[in-house]
Amino acid sequence: MNTVAVVDYGMGNLRSVVKALEHAAPAGTRVLLTDRPADILEADRVVFPGQGAARDCMQALDQRGLSGVLRETALTRPFLGICMGMQVLMDHSEENGGTRCLGIVPGRVRWFGVDLTDARGERLKIPHMGWNRVHQVHAHPLWAGIEQDSRFYFVHSYYVEPAALQVVAGTTDYGMPFTSAIAKDHIFAIQCHPEKSAATGLTLLRNFMHWTGGV
Repeated sequence: MNTVAVVDYGMGNLRSVVKALEHAAPAGTRVLLTDRPADILEADRVVFPGQGAARDCMQALDQRGLSGVLRETALTRPFLGICMGMQVLMDHSEENGGTRCLGIVPGRVRWFGVDLTDARGERLKIPHMGWNRVHQVHAHPLWAGIEQDSRFYFVHSYYVEPAALQVVAGTTDYGMPFTSAIAKDHIFAIQCHPEKSAATGLTLLRNFMHWTGGV
């Protein structure tokens, strides 16, 4: 039986992620919500969702002994980061005056700031909340069956800035273009919430369930 471990580090209600994965999973797949390192290390796939503050996330991971586990599994099996689970893959976040992150993907996390405006010059609200388009930068198995510039659901005040452009898999515009998806080897991570993104999000999760890593 294939097992998908959903990393539970005590932040946010993850039931919607689990339910969406169960809906997208092929028959015979076990979706396990867990904070046990052994469960995550034994899983065939890992989903790392999250919300809230980067510093709180890192503290919770360290307290549960999960930081090293995530570094290992992200390099050895299909790994999906969602929202905060994407941001803390970077080296460093601007949040709280500076927060150390996992350092799995070189780059930093930046705040949108207070001066974002739309094409008409009207100020945009932070956090960026609601439906927005994701432009696919290059082909990837997780984009299969998803039309270019499809809409996904976002809730965030910070965005990732990878050190290497090669890892950028998707971009979104909110007063400025920002990286909304990254892909590297066994890692795919996305800033939006696929579990809240209707049929398009379920397609991405279904693709993840069949993905073996790589492009």
